[in-house]
Amino acid sequence: MQLPRQVREAIDRQAEAVPFGVLQRAASALSDAYRAGEPPPRLEAAQRTAAYLVTRMPATFAAARAVLEEVRRLLGGREISSVLDVGAGAGAASLAALEEYPRAALTLMDRDGALLEASRQWLPQARRLQETVERTPNLEVHDLVILAYSAGEMTDPPLVRAWRAARVALILIEPGTPRGFAVVRAARSELLAAGARMLAPCPAEGSCPVIDPGWCHFAARVERSSLHRRIKGASLGYEDEKFSYVAMAREPAEPAASRIVGRPRRHPGLIELPTCTPGGLATVRISKRERDRFRAARQAEWGAPGI
Repeated sequence: MQLPRQVREAIDRQAEAVPFGVLQRAASALSDAYRAGEPPPRLEAAQRTAAYLVTRMPATFAAARAVLEEVRRLLGGREISSVLDVGAGAGAASLAALEEYPRAALTLMDRDGALLEASRQWLPQARRLQETVERTPNLEVHDLVILAYSAGEMTDPPLVRAWRAARVALILIEPGTPRGFAVVRAARSELLAAGARMLAPCPAEGSCPVIDPGWCHFAARVERSSLHRRIKGASLGYEDEKFSYVAMAREPAEPAASRIVGRPRRHPGLIELPTCTPGGLATVRISKRERDRFRAARQAEWGAPGI
């Protein structure tokens, strides 16, 4: 998965304005903060923006696109005409939303004016609010509210306030780390208590069956640009972005009956699927003797509904 071509080209042009060594150091500082679950480092605006666009924006887009594809499937024919992207940065999640809902009106909210300004290159039609959700007492209602990699940066994310602004659904995405999953699990409980209905990924609205130190996460494969490979000193042309998420709906929904929550394990004549079910975590074993199910299991992917 990769950003649209025109976005990749615009990012390359912006990155060219920053000397490579400076860009590499800024990207390293940004990655260190991301892995540690800390706020973005204090960097000069041009450096910070270019480093984010090259290294983090493609991954955020890939994770958001994977989640939005599943949300659109589960919402069926329900149209989304407006999206509020909280902590939008340069609009990666909004770009992903447009892939699924091309006619949606976008509102991007972020404290970082440089990132919001960068988003004009690929989202000229969007409305931009340079402010923080924590200090915004009343959020305008939109069909879909997205918090992608932003709630974990808040000391006390106002999730219920964000939920009240969601006419149809709310999506929260965090890094696929123990800390990121802890943010998602806490948000899941808070939103269910506020009356939200489970959409994805969980197959039920009961207590999460994952026990510490385990964590629930998924993965989206991201194609690296040549500049991204140079910055990271990487030989592979891709990386796997691991993420945790929860999606809630306003109306009662029909979530997947079960969810594959790990990479399928394939053996001769047998496939094992780590699965979350309404009854808890289970390993589903499908043998070659079950021809139809085995054929489906061979195509099964981590994060997809169970078989």
